[in-house]
Amino acid sequence: MYKVFFNQKPIILTTSFVAQTEQTPVFFVKFTSKKNIIAALKSKKVSTLYLYHPKEERLKELFFGLFKIIEAAGGIAQHSASKKYLFIFRNDKWDLPKGRIEKEEAVLDAAIRELEEETGVGGLEIIKPLPTTYHVFNRNGKYRLKKTYWYAMETNYSGELIPQEEEGIQKAEWKTKEDVPHLFENAYANIKLLWEKADL
Repeated sequence: MYKVFFNQKPIILTTSFVAQTEQTPVFFVKFTSKKNIIAALKSKKVSTLYLYHPKEERLKELFFGLFKIIEAAGGIAQHSASKKYLFIFRNDKWDLPKGRIEKEEAVLDAAIRELEEETGVGGLEIIKPLPTTYHVFNRNGKYRLKKTYWYAMETNYSGELIPQEEEGIQKAEWKTKEDVPHLFENAYANIKLLWEKADL
């Protein structure tokens, strides 16, 4: 089962048929369209949208075929001494540093570059891959699907953190594990899901 987000609403890709309600409609992905999906997600009555197909590979193929996919990379960086985690405050929400992968750039290189550019951190080492997240976004009136590759990282960087203001980043800060639940009171749902699955 895949979970994709549109703003804070989940789109759940499932091979198990679930009961349909006004709040949780079920679309057979083979017979729906991007327009229908977006219309349902924009409805105030809908809390969760289910997309169904009995075969998982066909389900993913049909859904991902509806959107142009933009690939990005980012990470959850931990400070090796303090054991704190690096977060950013972007567009009035707590977030994790990430950004678009450049043409012919390796995914791992993009992840490290984005953390460096968005926060000023250095000396990053990738520890392990984390789950990939997906979210639908609107760019110039066109809806696209962002696929973000995530990595757990570590650093002993002791310098100043410098938020990349031109990217809408207002703060870059180290946070304790105990701080994180409070941050998630004002954070994107896909970031919360990533943190839960990362099991750090």
